[in-house]
Amino acid sequence: MAVHAGSEDHRFRLPALRRGTARPSAAATEAPDVTTAGATARGLAALRLLTAFVFLWAFLDKALGWSYATPSDRAWTAGGSPTEGFLSGVAAGPMESTLHSWAGAAWADWLFMLGLLGIGLALLGGVALRPAAVAGTVMMGLMWIAEWPPARSLSDGSPSMSTNPLVEYHVIYAAVLIVLALAAAGDTWGLGRVWARTGFVARNRWLR
Repeated sequence: MAVHAGSEDHRFRLPALRRGTARPSAAATEAPDVTTAGATARGLAALRLLTAFVFLWAFLDKALGWSYATPSDRAWTAGGSPTEGFLSGVAAGPMESTLHSWAGAAWADWLFMLGLLGIGLALLGGVALRPAAVAGTVMMGLMWIAEWPPARSLSDGSPSMSTNPLVEYHVIYAAVLIVLALAAAGDTWGLGRVWARTGFVARNRWLR
């Protein structure tokens, strides 16, 4: 039998798949794991609320003197200074003398207390997490400098008792604030979605 040129089909063909072994669709393979996503959102929300408690407790203890870190007679409402004890005790680092000069200053007290309150309330409500992360990172950075973990000894020659020259709890708190803001952790168990839909925030996404 003659074979005419061009009559042969040289295209490579895959054998037909048997019934019941068809590949899953792209939508099925790329669909998010709803259970895992929900658990992650709830975990971040819980972390947000716990971090809010840390900031709000610090504010209330210093303001009212609950005799944990602050005795009642040194409470801010009793005329005490929230910054004097910490800043006057700085004994290492390049800003030692500068921080000593800030200790007990009214402007430093107000900025510190308003920072604690504002960050705590933002975390509690799940709103303005990005500004809270910026403010909290600045606050934690200054407190890191005040404690100056790289120092092995204090200015008087005594051991600093630093266990890590770079990463300590102030760095961890700053990282937590940044992660919560990036993950929009206020959308779960918070007012994040409502906050994002307000006209002013919609026009200024950095307030999200």
